[in-house]
Amino acid sequence: MSEPEKTLDVRGLYCPSPAMQTVVELSKMQVGQVLLVLADDPAAEDDITDLCRTRGHELVQLNKNGSDLEFTIKKIK
Repeated sequence: MSEPEKTLDVRGLYCPSPAMQTVVELSKMQVGQVLLVLADDPAAEDDITDLCRTRGHELVQLNKNGSDLEFTIKKIK
């Protein structure tokens, strides 16, 4: 897996902000680039997973450490 080109830290923010900011950051990136999203809102797990599925991006990895979530997302289109 390639290193993320960008890291988005949305810890401390709550639904729907983490997902909305993830969409904005992905829109600025080139196809094939990787975004690392750091979140701690429990709703972000479903929200960001769903946005990857519905918008056609690849959720490469999801790490959970207590309340901390790390999403590694590859922009597909």
